[in-house]
Amino acid sequence: MERRKEGMTLVDAAMDEIIQLILDQDMKEGDRLPNEYDLAQQLGVGRSTLREATRRLVSRNILEVRQGAGTFVSDKHGVPEDPLGLTFMGDDPGLALDLLDIRLMLEPEICAVVARSATVEQLEQLERYCKEVSRLIQDQQDYSEADKQFHRYLAECSGNRVLRNLIPVITSSISVSIATTKDEHRLMTDIYHHQILEAILRRDAAGARYSMIAHLSSNRASVTKNMQFH
Repeated sequence: MERRKEGMTLVDAAMDEIIQLILDQDMKEGDRLPNEYDLAQQLGVGRSTLREATRRLVSRNILEVRQGAGTFVSDKHGVPEDPLGLTFMGDDPGLALDLLDIRLMLEPEICAVVARSATVEQLEQLERYCKEVSRLIQDQQDYSEADKQFHRYLAECSGNRVLRNLIPVITSSISVSIATTKDEHRLMTDIYHHQILEAILRRDAAGARYSMIAHLSSNRASVTKNMQFH
């Protein structure tokens, strides 16, 4: 492993080398790192240094420690729990609009890209997610997590690795919008999801783009109307 740069602490160097190890070996989420003894030997550091480096990488959502099982690459991809800082925005009613405006900049183009380039397997999975949202809505059950998964998977299907880290913008917006509108948009969500899916399935990039714009614009109108009563 490359030795630490001048002025870098042993812990910082160990963190960098663990990240480089993950990249060099093309490790994916859920992959297990070598045990503590072997990894310390490989990095040329003491076990106390390795433990501190691991602790910090866990706090950064790069690693995950499973008691009795070992240390694994986190499925959070180094994204913090609250990357948007929503915790400190409180109940600001304008937050729902701000999040929807960001989504309007992102998701219509995501849909166009997916319509052009998604694989058959991705299309089939997207259809399953859409049907699950529909089932929960029709059964009057909580559909928020399924709704997030549908939009999350759309972003993943784009193939853009940076976009994957912007997914919290989308998922946070869904929760905030449902709460702000008191879930009055649930039936329209089902309708728009199917319109988006149908356009993507027929490889209609423009249709997919405009269906997403219609979905988010309708949602935005509901949010605006409900804000007027606050």
